[in-house]
Order: sequence, then structure tokens, then C-alpha cells
Amino acid sequence: MDALTKEFSTSEVTIRKDLTELERSGLLVRKYGGAMLLPQDAPELEEEVSFRKISIAKAASQLIRDHNRIIIDSGSTTSALIPELNHKRGLVVMTNALHVSASLLELENEPTVLMTGGTWDNQSHSFQGQMAEQMLRAYNFDQAFLGAAGLDLDKGTTTFNELTQLSKVMAEVAREVIVLAESEKLQRKIPNLELPWSQISVLVTDDQIPAAARQQIEQKGVQVICAKTE
Repeated sequence: MDALTKEFSTSEVTIRKDLTELERSGLLVRKYGGAMLLPQDAPELEEEVSFRKISIAKAASQLIRDHNRIIIDSGSTTSALIPELNHKRGLVVMTNALHVSASLLELENEPTVLMTGGTWDNQSHSFQGQMAEQMLRAYNFDQAFLGAAGLDLDKGTTTFNELTQLSKVMAEVAREVIVLAESEKLQRKIPNLELPWSQISVLVTDDQIPAAARQQIEQKGVQVICAKTE
């Protein structure tokens, strides 16, 4: 990190934000103290990642019943859930992300869409803050569908973003908390704990998760659903 700040003559805060954006774009994976570029001459890698997200979203959608009241957090894997909602009827969906709300409004089944409002956070590309929290607490939800930047076998979901309060409120106001995350996120060492396993009902991941890791998570009282990727 120090080398990057010196190379580009900028602050560590700016470097962290830029690295976060590059990771969101699939150009690198952040490691402790820096980052590692992903190869860009292998389009099949990107297709595999997208296929995993879609597979996970399809598996997660099976948990949603008609007329459920759900929360969809910002994130690429949770966003992949939206096309699967077209087969559901009478849904009420709240989100803190503009792109999620826009996609929901394009669905033919016309779910009722609620926005949290709040303060826009450039790092997470979503609304955060007390106003968003108050909006969430004004409702009761059947399910909250949340993403994760990383998975810690001992602790729970982790994130680069230090603003984790809204995710905690989403978990508080939902009867069931469902995390959507690829198994490769077990390899990411990320500093900020977002949700402990005790607050998570279901982890929907892919079938590449090691059996020992799945067993360890299930021992925390979490149901693990593995989407087929082959």
C-alpha cells in the first residue's frame, strides 16, 4: 500500500477506494497489504464467475414464496437474483441500491419496490446511514438476501467497507437471513466483520466449497445450499 501511495502521489484512502472499484470490476483480487491482478486474456474465467453467480441466484430464488416481503442488498451476486423473481407473484422488495430498484421495476410481474433512501456511499454504490436504517425498521420482512466480500469460517461474512451497520439492520428486521457468496470468497482475508454466523440462516454458495468448510459452517447452525456449477 505504501508503494502505491508513493507511486501515484496520493493518499492511502484514495488508493483503497480505487482498489475496491477495480476488484468490483473483476480486474484484481485484494490481498493483505496490496492486490493481485487477475489475468484479462481469459474471458472463460469471467464467464465462469458469472455462471457461478447466476447458479447461486437460481438456487436462492427457490427459497422465495409468492407474496413474500424481501430485502435485496447491493452487490453483483444479489443482483443476479432479480431475473429469477419474474416467476414470483405479489412480492414486496426493499433495496438500498439504485441499480437493483431499476431492474426490479423492469420485471413483468411488477413487484412493489421500496427504497431505503439515506446517504449515498460511493464505496458500496448504495444508500447507507440512519435514514436508511429507520426506513428498514418501519417494516417487517420475511427474508433478507445479502452478499459478502469474504467468508470467514470462524466469524461470518466480511467486507472491505467499514459501513456495516445497515447490513446488521437488514438482518435484524428479517425473519430469515440468506447470504449469497461464491465459495472462492473463503480465500479472502478481509478485516471488517459484517455479520456473524449466528445472525445468518442460510448460505447459498457453489458446489466447489470444500466439504470440511461446509461442515464447519453448518456446525454454526447455518444451512448451506450448494448450487451446481457443472
